[in-house]
Order: sequence, then C-alpha cells, then structure tokens
Amino acid sequence: MENHPPLKSTADSPSAMISGNPYQNSHKSLDWSRSDIERRLGFRGGRFTSPGNTLSLIIALLLTAAFYTAVILVQQKWPQTRWFAAMFLERGPCPYPTMLLFFWALAMLLLKWRKLVFQRRVFGLSLMPQEPEFVLTSATAKEVRDRMGMLVDNPHNFVLFNRIDLALANLHNIGHTSDVAAILKVQAENDEAQIASSYGIIQGFMWGIPVLGFIGTVLGLSQAIGAFTDTLQAGGDLTAIRASLKTVTGGLATAFETTLVALVCAFILQLIVSFMQSLESQFLDNCNDVCSRQVAGKLRLQET
Repeated sequence: MENHPPLKSTADSPSAMISGNPYQNSHKSLDWSRSDIERRLGFRGGRFTSPGNTLSLIIALLLTAAFYTAVILVQQKWPQTRWFAAMFLERGPCPYPTMLLFFWALAMLLLKWRKLVFQRRVFGLSLMPQEPEFVLTSATAKEVRDRMGMLVDNPHNFVLFNRIDLALANLHNIGHTSDVAAILKVQAENDEAQIASSYGIIQGFMWGIPVLGFIGTVLGLSQAIGAFTDTLQAGGDLTAIRASLKTVTGGLATAFETTLVALVCAFILQLIVSFMQSLESQFLDNCNDVCSRQVAGKLRLQET
C-alpha cells in the first residue's frame, strides 16, 4: 500500500491561502484499484468489505497444507504429541474437509479485516471545506463531489464516499433537507444489508463444519458397532477379541474426536465473526455520524 504525506490544514498551506481554496491539498490519497488487498495480488476485489472466493480459497489450501505438515513434523519430533496428531490424521476422512472449511472461513475473515482497515482510512480525509460558515447547496455540492474525485480513484468503491456521492448527485432534484436525509437513510440500510450478506458463505461454512463432525461421529460409531459384532463372534479367542476391541475403541475415538475438532473450529469461527461484525457495525455507525454532521447538518435547501 502506498504511503502518502499527511494532509495539511488550510492554515498551513500557503497555496491555499493565496488562491482562497477552502479545501486542504488535493493529493489523491486512496486508490482502491491499487491498494485493495485482492486487487494488489491480481484478483478481482469484492465490493466494499466483501472478500472474494478465489484468493481466500488459495490461502485456505496453503494454510491447510501448512497445518498438516506442521502436525506431522511435530509428531515426528515429539512422539508424546501423537494423540493430538491422531485427531487429524487417523480419524477418517472428515477432519480434512473440516480443516479446509475452517481455514477458508478464516482467510475470508482476514481479508474482510484488511478491507475494513482500508475503508476506515476515508475518515482521515478532509472532504468538506474547513470554514465553519460553509453550507451545502446545489452549487457547492459539485465542488464537494469534485473534491472526492481528487481524494480517491472512485468514490463508489468506498462505503462513506459512495453514500455521500449518491446523496449529492440528487441535490438538484431535491427541494427539502428531509429528502436528503431519506436518501442517506436508504443508502445506510443498503450498506448494512450488503455487509451482512458478505457473511453468507462464512455462515454456511460455520454450519457445514459441525455437520462434518456429526458425519464423522456416525462413521466412527458404525465402525465401532461392526467391530463389536466381531468381538461377540470371536468366542474365546483372546487374540481375536483384542484385535476387535482395538477396532471398537478406534471407532469410538473417531466418533468423538471428529465432533470435538469440528465443534472447536466452529466455536473459534463464531468468536471471530462476532468480533468482526462488531467492528463493521462500529464502522457503519461512524459513517452515519459523518453523513449526519457533514452532509445533512450543512444543507441549506428549501424547507417545508
């Protein structure tokens, strides 16, 4: 991500004082097409804080491979950890897709967090003129929209600027400030719905992971019951009984440990999702506050 010099206030900018420009310097500070984490890596970036599927899947595959490699290496170096490695390597097929879905959801949440950090940088930009007496009218709205074009590559790639731009673009068709407030409210609801929908795939993974655990439970119990039948048929053959009981305990271990792994993964994801949702909710609240103070609060249109 590019580093840019901090914006200077009007009072500190000689050129602004000479020209009478009420804005701060017009250096383009945020370029979504170059700074979004997915676009920087050559992938199609999701809208606002929505992560794409391709990059997150690649990250998930790498993390899953790294995790199983680490489990194998740790088991080889410290044999006492074999019980832990067995939960992922010796409990049937279910732990493998479970860990892949876990890391896939984790990668999506990581991308969302990076995108949210980038979106929050708009709060550090000076959009409105600094004079207290500045008011928004149909004439000055064009200046503010031009200012957005100077600050970012495309206002519609940013939650806050997209909301403000949509409201200001309709000022010439609006006769009352209440109409602008209605537009901002509708767009705020759309933003909330869009961000909520970005959790759809992650919520699906969080539902699918416990299901995989329960499938592992069924497979393990089936294995244990089949082996127990062999135990009953073994009669007095102690060698056969020992072998079948070993299969029984292995099936029970598969039944319980696959569920344990799945539930732990789902629990961790739920905590992270709740934390991310609180961060995005706070971000949207800040957007609402900026729109209320700097847009609706500065409007001077015909009142009813």
